[in-house]
Amino acid sequence: GRGKTSGRRKRQRQQRESPPTEMIIPVRCFTCGKVVGNLYKKFIALKNAGQEEGYEEGEALNMLGLKRYCCRRMVMTHVDLIIKLLNYNSLERKSSI
Repeated sequence: GRGKTSGRRKRQRQQRESPPTEMIIPVRCFTCGKVVGNLYKKFIALKNAGQEEGYEEGEALNMLGLKRYCCRRMVMTHVDLIIKLLNYNSLERKSSI
C-alpha cells in the first residue's frame, strides 16, 4: 500500500510541473460529425512548411480533403488554450484552504 501512494503522488507532481504538449481540439466536426481531430497538426505543418513556401489556409485545407465549410471552420478557427487553462487548477486551491 505505501509504495503505491508515493508513486502516484510523484506522477501527479510531475504532471503539474510539466505543461502538456498536446492540444485539445475537438475530435469531430460539431455540425456534420466528420473526424477532424487528427488533421490539425497536419494543417499547421502545411501552413508553416517553410515560411516562404508555406501553403495558404485554403490550399492546406483542400490538401487535407476538407471540402465542407463546417469542417474547415473547426480546423481553421481552433485556438490552443490548454496552457492558459492550466493556470486554473482547482486542486491547488483546495489544498491551500
